[in-house]
Amino acid sequence: MNNGVEKLRIGELAEITGITKRTIDYYTNLGLLKAERSTSNYRYYKSDAIERLYKIEEMKSSGMSLKDIKCTFEKEHQYEEVDIQEIRLHMQTLQNEVATLLEQMKQQEETAQTTIKNKVSKESVALMQSLLLLIT
Repeated sequence: MNNGVEKLRIGELAEITGITKRTIDYYTNLGLLKAERSTSNYRYYKSDAIERLYKIEEMKSSGMSLKDIKCTFEKEHQYEEVDIQEIRLHMQTLQNEVATLLEQMKQQEETAQTTIKNKVSKESVALMQSLLLLIT
């Protein structure tokens, strides 16, 4: 169940944060927190729920309603999704540019090799091959 991310039961989360299980359950039902259900139907919260609970309490203390807090979280999530989409698009563009550059470099290399071959006489090539055999 771990998957590299620490998961907490509601009681553990309540103990760590000092927020009651009833309040955590209420926030979960409102959609302010996300819980995963185990096969035995226990709710598990990722460790980032601790910070999220503190943030909810801080926003409540500043006078925000739970509805406004939920809207704020939803907007943040939308911005994150847009950012990820923009990053993917930018990465695809860069990948295409790199592929184009590599193809151009390959063509230039082939052109340079052809130019050199055309400028070197057959006798020179034979001489170079002979020298290579002597050196190795």
